Amino acid sequence: MTATPDAASSGQAAAPPLPAPAERRRIVWEIWILLGLSLGRAAVYAVVNIVGRLTDSTPLAEQTATLNASQSPRPYLDLTYQLLSIGFALVPVALAVYLLAQRRDAPPVSRAIGLDWHLRRRPGTEAALQHSLPDHRRRRDVAWGVALAAAIGIPGLAFWAVGRLLGITVSVQASALDQHWWTVPVLVLSAFQNSALEEVIVVAYLFERTRDLGWGRVRPAWWFIATSALLRGSYHLYQGIGPFFGNVVMGVLFAWWYTSRWGRHRVMPLVVAHLLLDVVAFVGYALAPAEWLDALHIT
Repeated sequence: MTATPDAASSGQAAAPPLPAPAERRRIVWEIWILLGLSLGRAAVYAVVNIVGRLTDSTPLAEQTATLNASQSPRPYLDLTYQLLSIGFALVPVALAVYLLAQRRDAPPVSRAIGLDWHLRRRPGTEAALQHSLPDHRRRRDVAWGVALAAAIGIPGLAFWAVGRLLGITVSVQASALDQHWWTVPVLVLSAFQNSALEEVIVVAYLFERTRDLGWGRVRPAWWFIATSALLRGSYHLYQGIGPFFGNVVMGVLFAWWYTSRWGRHRVMPLVVAHLLLDVVAFVGYALAPAEWLDALHIT
């Protein structure tokens, strides 16, 4: 039977055979190298950062973490630095997709992880239709993204508030950019950078490569879910203990959903959800009146 477009884009291909020992070693090295270039590196720095914060004479609750800081007092030089920083931060995402695309006997990477919004229906052969993405799939991805953002957004605020009350979360300044015409677009691009980097690498890439190693066949899927969630929490430690646990919960939900019958190994809903969360945090912070921030005890 010929596969339908939905089946072809669902990422539900059969798992490849277990690799030989030499191939396993190569995959393990590949994972560590990619993480060392991206979020694994960030996790190490975050661990050192939280140790420094906890051993500082200033209480954790009185310390501040600044996101999206200005890099130059000259507006257009600052804009250049911001765009370069975002662009180079996306290079590991391209590398992860490239490495997944090089796997032998694996489905196309756009199908394997649902990174396929660029595929369009065009009149033509049956094969072309099989590799296109129906419009309803994009709408479904967006709908799931909104639902996931809502599901994690409110508990995330609760974790942050409780952490602040307990003194285990630093005050987070979501945007320290000066007000320019490009401030909001740059904050949206920064949110996209975070969402693509984290969801493609920590969920989609890590799932595919650990499955290539045999996880999910010789180990339950929870091994992957726990690994992904702990990694996500670790590189947020610079914000304090509260955000660590909040992001672990987010990591469990996102990794579980990705492997579930609802997620179908599609990463785009996770990118949409993360993008919405960060846009609300970054842009909302930048545009919120100072009186509101003071009322919420936000620096």
